[in-house]
Amino acid sequence: MKKSLLAIGLTGIFAAAAQAGDFNDDRFYAAPFASYINTGGDRDAKDGWGGGLGIGKIINQFFNVELRGFYQGFGGYPGGGRWDLTGGTADVQFYLMRDTFSPYTVLGLGGMNTSVPGHSGATFIGEAGVGFTYEVLDNLLLRSDVRYRYNYDTSSLPNEDQYHDMVVNAGFVIPFGDKPGAAKAETPPPAPAAKLECAGRDSDGDGVNDCDDRCPGTLKGTKVDETGCPIRIELRGVNFKYDSAELTEGAKGILDGVSETLINFPQKKDIEVQGHTSSEGTTKYNQKLSERRSASVVAYLKRAGVTNRLHAKGYGEDYPVADNSTEDGRSKNRRVELIWMSE
Repeated sequence: MKKSLLAIGLTGIFAAAAQAGDFNDDRFYAAPFASYINTGGDRDAKDGWGGGLGIGKIINQFFNVELRGFYQGFGGYPGGGRWDLTGGTADVQFYLMRDTFSPYTVLGLGGMNTSVPGHSGATFIGEAGVGFTYEVLDNLLLRSDVRYRYNYDTSSLPNEDQYHDMVVNAGFVIPFGDKPGAAKAETPPPAPAAKLECAGRDSDGDGVNDCDDRCPGTLKGTKVDETGCPIRIELRGVNFKYDSAELTEGAKGILDGVSETLINFPQKKDIEVQGHTSSEGTTKYNQKLSERRSASVVAYLKRAGVTNRLHAKGYGEDYPVADNSTEDGRSKNRRVELIWMSE
């Protein structure tokens, strides 16, 4: 039975030590306090008051150590007079938990000088008790405990050498320095590794790195703004049968790929589908032909499932991008462009 209790006790100690490894507050502190002493024993003295100061250190999640000095006084010495107690203890506090409200137990050993009329003597004392702290600020806690004190004293009363008192303490704990973790919460977390890696990638080849690209997956050859969102693209290879608005089979294949991208693309702005021609034929005829061809592309994209609002617009021969005096230039001027419209 004794071995079982010992095993349980050791298990609890090791578990507490493991949890203490995650606690990083190891500040020193000052702890001023006031005391009320309820006297005991056959000395038949009155109750009294006092105060003192402790200097301590937080060891880990469960333990504090502290050196305390105190003065306490009360009346009731036989024949008249006061008892004056001056002393100090070395304390070990065990905290059941650390939170805004933190209960603890305490053990203390020390010495005390007792002065009464005609006598003075130093003896050892032992204290045991329970208490709590309440955190008001990071650097200010309220603290109170109640302690049993044993005092072995052969100099005060001739027929009594052991005294048993109750001491109630109330005061403050003032830790020195910043509370670990308080400033850390205000510091932005470091950029994740994925964020740092994306700065060197441009998955859709639009010239904007993946970290800053708000519109990933743009069509190849698309002109984009500084955030990677599309502005315009020329649909190269989207051709029509001669003198007609009927799409070639090759053009349909290209538009199938464009449709798939637009359907999956997150940005659903309106798109103007522009038709342009070369300068062959009359200006009026070319204007009508460009309107029919842009309308043909809009109809095909809608049948393919594109949900953007598409606006067909023909510009005829008004906006050439090459020299209409050569066949190569005229071929470049016969084109279809998608223009993402501003909201």
